[in-house]
Amino acid sequence: MSKFKIHNTLGHKKEVFIPIDENHIRIYACGPTVYNYAHIGNARMAVVCDLLVRYMRSLYPKVTYVSNITDIDDKIINTALESNIPINELTSKYEKIYNQNMSALNVLQPDVQPRATEHIKEMIELIDKLIKQNNAYIAEKHVLFDVTSYKNYGVLSGRNKEDQIAGSRVEVANYKKNSGDFILWKPSTDDQPGWKSPWGRGRPGWHIECSAMSEKTLSLPFDIHGGGLDLTFPHHENEIAQSCAAHNFKESKDYAKYWIHNGFVTMDGEKMSKSLGNIFLVDDLLKEYSGETLRLALISTHYRQPLNWNSKIIDQAKKNLDRIYRILKEVEEIPLDIDIPASENIKEALSDDLNSSKALFEINLIADKLSKCKESEKKFLKSSLISSGKILGIIQDSPSSWLKYGSNNDNIDSKMIEELIEKRKIARKEKQYTEADNIRDKLNSMGIEIEDKNDDTIWRSKN
Repeated sequence: MSKFKIHNTLGHKKEVFIPIDENHIRIYACGPTVYNYAHIGNARMAVVCDLLVRYMRSLYPKVTYVSNITDIDDKIINTALESNIPINELTSKYEKIYNQNMSALNVLQPDVQPRATEHIKEMIELIDKLIKQNNAYIAEKHVLFDVTSYKNYGVLSGRNKEDQIAGSRVEVANYKKNSGDFILWKPSTDDQPGWKSPWGRGRPGWHIECSAMSEKTLSLPFDIHGGGLDLTFPHHENEIAQSCAAHNFKESKDYAKYWIHNGFVTMDGEKMSKSLGNIFLVDDLLKEYSGETLRLALISTHYRQPLNWNSKIIDQAKKNLDRIYRILKEVEEIPLDIDIPASENIKEALSDDLNSSKALFEINLIADKLSKCKESEKKFLKSSLISSGKILGIIQDSPSSWLKYGSNNDNIDSKMIEELIEKRKIARKEKQYTEADNIRDKLNSMGIEIEDKNDDTIWRSKN
């Protein structure tokens, strides 16, 4: 199999992945700020990183994946104030919903999910070190990082000094030495959450949080840092600057060796935004579609490319999964051999910068072979298909459950359906084919699909 190649944002090119320690791969990704429901753009980052982790675990004996929870932020403070509920109640609620939503998308729980509020001590120590080394300064009760003190600032995003303030989300304050300087610590009023520090009661800036948490949980340097494209600047640029400056690292890769960033999710070519009203919340989508369907839609396009989100891409994902599960239903009685690994063609596709669209093409080829193969080949191909699907996080349900055969949905009168099926069997046996067709049509109008298999008839809800 080819070596794993990854497009490294740090260097802006595809590189062969060389682990720091091949016996232990360490990965970090920026998690959610928990003050509202996650949208499909948040989900894409989580699914892409989950795909990366699953693939790496197929190659290496140990992989530690860390993805944080930001539970202190001005957006959180403002939302809690507007909602008139305690901050910890707000953050606990949305952290729980986020994890439930991601689990529904078959995203594995991170090995470590650190919360920002549990790492204030580490943040203060890091900031104190930056001040003592003249990389940061105190101004009007704020502590700011001096971007001119780190010579490689801009290495990740490729921005020059004139561009660095653009898109920084930070209003230019008159107490800054340079327009691009960013906040490490800010003062808190009596009605705002805060912690004691050498610079007064306050709270951390957003960027310092991930530097402190990644170092505490993974140590430095670690292998891969992931996130959405929108985090490249200023968030990830600032992470590199403050961590490298604090530890006197000469090279930016001494913080994190490889950086991957997934593309935006768009709607008819436009980036999703609240102002355009085209935000799709995962919690809402899960009420209409299965998590596995949404996951397949999210990985149907290469992670670095923009993903145009619409009902067509979701419906196509549902059709593809239905087709594969129908094939698996045909071999449901054949035992699974868990020792049969994923297809080498799947791994080969993913070795090329997580080429999920090519991997999905290979998944369909295996399914096609399974539908046409000899009896002696079915066990191997079925097991290979399931093992391959596991790396992609799909086709892990049972065919009967997915296809809703013999469903006991509360809205379905199973007894009546079974009676109609029995009447149809009798009609067919007595060659009353018009009557049998009428019963099929009646079942179809009820949203019930039937399938004749040898001397038996199985049914499922189409909803």
